[in-house]
Amino acid sequence: MRLLVQRVTQAAVSIDGQTVGQIGKGFLVLVGVCGSDTEATADLYVRKLLGLRIFEDDQGKTNLSLKDVGGELLLVSQFTLYADCRKGNRPSFLDAGDPKHAEELYDYVVNSCRQAGVRVATGQFGAEMKVSLVNDGPFTVMLDEHILQGRR
Repeated sequence: MRLLVQRVTQAAVSIDGQTVGQIGKGFLVLVGVCGSDTEATADLYVRKLLGLRIFEDDQGKTNLSLKDVGGELLLVSQFTLYADCRKGNRPSFLDAGDPKHAEELYDYVVNSCRQAGVRVATGQFGAEMKVSLVNDGPFTVMLDEHILQGRR
């Protein structure tokens, strides 16, 4: 699993010109799923995501989490996070999870975040979407298997 987390002051996703999800202050998270991911994997990522302390406190230090600031999540499925560009100039997406598996885990992540008490907006799995955001900082963090397993 890979999560590209962007701290935002606002973000929205639209399909065919219609806004389907939008948030104010919080995280825009692009969610990529690979074939070996499980619900246990997703649980680990959700815990890390919701615990990230990347909002500034009164002293300007990044000590506050999403819940600490009453932030929201916009979760957007993004299989292209598994693009493999090592050969040639056209990315391969063979490492991305098959659509059925990926959609199930994406939905699991969405529901897990909601059950944790966070307001969650979403895109639509598999749809052609337009995402807009105001990145706050800018501050962008990649959560992937290397980061969560302590490797670089």
